Amino acid sequence: MPTTPTAPGARSSDARRRALLRTARDVADDLAADAIARDQAGKPPIDETARLREAGLPAALNPPSSGRGADWRTGCAVIREIAAADSSIGDLIARHYVHAWSGRFYGTHHQAAGFEEESVRERWLWTGAIRSPAPDDDTEGPDLTLRPRTNGYVLNGCRSVDTAVSVADQIVVDAVCAVTGDVLVVRIPPGGRGVTIAPARDRLGQRVAGAGEVVLDRVAVPPGQVLGRRPHDEESTAPFTALAEPALRLALCHVGLGITEGALTEARDLSRGGRAYRPAGADPDLLLTYGELATAAQTATAVVERATEVMAQALGAGAQLDAEEPAGVAALVATAETVTAKAALHITARVLELADAPGLDRFWRNARVLTAHRPVAHRLRSIGEHYLNGSHRAVAAAFH
Repeated sequence: MPTTPTAPGARSSDARRRALLRTARDVADDLAADAIARDQAGKPPIDETARLREAGLPAALNPPSSGRGADWRTGCAVIREIAAADSSIGDLIARHYVHAWSGRFYGTHHQAAGFEEESVRERWLWTGAIRSPAPDDDTEGPDLTLRPRTNGYVLNGCRSVDTAVSVADQIVVDAVCAVTGDVLVVRIPPGGRGVTIAPARDRLGQRVAGAGEVVLDRVAVPPGQVLGRRPHDEESTAPFTALAEPALRLALCHVGLGITEGALTEARDLSRGGRAYRPAGADPDLLLTYGELATAAQTATAVVERATEVMAQALGAGAQLDAEEPAGVAALVATAETVTAKAALHITARVLELADAPGLDRFWRNARVLTAHRPVAHRLRSIGEHYLNGSHRAVAAAFH
């Protein structure tokens, strides 16, 4: 029976995907070799980002376009591979990848194409912190404000950033225009005049992610650094823009999966090597424990992969995305986030009962920091309201 020939473009895309995944595995192996020592040192990720740049990952992990970039499924696979070796760097590369999509989420197709081409050419590493549209009852004022001037804006304020604050090439933030009230999404080069970086110190977990605070004092923002507008509320959000927050949450789910895989693999190696509390073999209780933990990890993986597939389809639809679709995508992502957080915290705590090896505690600490600021009960109520009443607003609330 004759076979259908594969199109040259598809072959090229598949080859790039395989090459990128091979590179990710090589980088992960390199990071795993000294992960414990780097976690204990807790320094900004200067050396780690140098390794990423040398491997070409920041340039490769950009939105897909003709002959460049990484599709959503591939990008998430890279994130998970890196996170299993070092979840701090997995967190960093996850946020880089999603923030590199900012031009598509908030700007026009023409604007996005220009930003992405420059990002790939200059091998930018992205980070940022974009707030969700505020609820109606939110009374807090903006932490970042823009004032128009002859050629662009002047930006003032401060913002906490979770990764790469001292090593990124571009920091993406949203700020309120003091004259019009519009919320604009802008990119800021950290080395610019008026930009002060204050790295976070002595974190419980994710110590090498490079978290910190960005202080902006009369920072010039030319028109070319404005990526687009962020809507004031959920009701006025365009369908594709509504994917921005769930996309980031889903990328971080892959970081959580990486933590569970790394913890289980390390515990298994300790058991096989006779360095655990109980030797490997026919111990029925030990087998029961590993069976339970492996099942929890595989369950979380299945849920996250389902959400990843649906997100990939939604991102592929672009401007043709149906107005009702983002709510369903967000509900799946909230579910994935809930299941992953529960599995990561459970597995990383249980492996500590199996062995007392140096550095094994880092998995629990990293999982705790990654999940601490997103209450499970709040998400579950929002998911339940969406399931029961089909509420779009309820799903959006799950990400606040």
